[in-house]
Amino acid sequence: MTPRPDARAFLPLTPLSFQVLLALADTERHGYGIIREVDERTDGVIRLRTGTLYTLLHRLLEQSLIEAAEPDSSGAGRRDATGKDDPRRRYYALTPLGRKVVRAEAQRLARVVVEARRKRMLGRESKA
Repeated sequence: MTPRPDARAFLPLTPLSFQVLLALADTERHGYGIIREVDERTDGVIRLRTGTLYTLLHRLLEQSLIEAAEPDSSGAGRRDATGKDDPRRRYYALTPLGRKVVRAEAQRLARVVVEARRKRMLGRESKA
């Protein structure tokens, strides 16, 4: 029996890996959807380029943190801006391991923020 990888073995994630996994935490997305989600969520502070994104997606696929999402039978979520099916788009979703890893990284970062507050680097209600 092959041992299951421990989510902590993947930590710490690079900021870009964390952002991509976080973009997939609530729904499957295609590449451009991931780029837009990260850009919107970070107010443009993190801007993924397509070459960087697809290199990263390839690595996350190899690590079994994400998988290519199977289209559902209704085709929902597979439509382009005109409302037509776009079979060229490849959608990605978190694997169960990927979900554990992104959760573990979020918890690790939360502990870092607690420590930064303890050291008075952040205010109690810091917006940063």
